This record gives sequence, structure tokens and C-alpha cells, in this order.
Amino acid sequence: MNFLTLGRLALAVGLASSPISAFAQEPAATTPAATEATEATATPATPAAPLKLSNKWRIEVSEGANNTGTLLFRVTPDKGVATDVLVQVEKGRGENGVATDIKNTFKKALDPKVYHVETDDGEDVLVKKRKGPNYEVQLVESTLKGTRVHVEKE
Repeated sequence: MNFLTLGRLALAVGLASSPISAFAQEPAATTPAATEATEATATPATPAAPLKLSNKWRIEVSEGANNTGTLLFRVTPDKGVATDVLVQVEKGRGENGVATDIKNTFKKALDPKVYHVETDDGEDVLVKKRKGPNYEVQLVESTLKGTRVHVEKE
């Protein structure tokens, strides 16, 4: 460090510790990284991925629930409005019980004239189209521990 740099450092330290320093200091400069981070959060979201459409979906449940939690599914018809289906699951439910909870909640949330919902082999749930456009079923979020859920087109 040269003498000029040390002098500036001493001056900066002296101003920072002076009682009027809060009024005398200029606002902190924005670093390029901070600017980029701000711009990244302000950037509009990218368009959603194209829907994976089918007329029949299988929701496979493996293992029981180790805690009380929820499964959030989204059913999105082609060129239609998505319907979120929130399934409540109690701790201790086996895989067949979780599948039954999913089936019962889907039956309450979806129009029975458009969708048929049933269990298959106890641990799977089938969601079939009765009429209307093909649609996508996806698991958006799960707070269940121990339970694995796999959604696939049939």
C-alpha cells in the first residue's frame, strides 16, 4: 500500500467513526453482482413447459406415510384452467390408504362428467377422461416422508 492509499483508508475510518458520519456518507455503491441478483429476481418467469397430455393417468403410491402431510397435484386440461388438488394424509396410512385418500379427494375436486377416478391394485389411482380435452396430471409438492408418488401417462 502506498501513502495515498493509507491516507484514504484513515480518512474513511475517521469519517465512519465520527458522530455525523451517518449524514455525511454517500449511499453504498451497488456492486455488479448485487445488480445482477436484483435483475434476476425482477426478470419475468420463463414460459411454462408444454403440457404432457394424455386421456388416462396412473398415480402410483409406494410405502406408507411416516408423518401427517399433504400431496399437491395439478390437473391441467389442454388449453384449459388448471385445478389444484390438495390431498390430506394422516400419519400411519399405508400405501393403499394413501391411494384411497388420493382417489377420494380427486373425486371431490374434479367434475365427474369429465373425469373418472378409481383405484387399481389398491396402491394405484387411475384418472381417466370421460369427455373433453386431454390433460396433464402432475405432483407439484409433497410434505409426506416415506411415501413415494409417481405420476405417469397410461
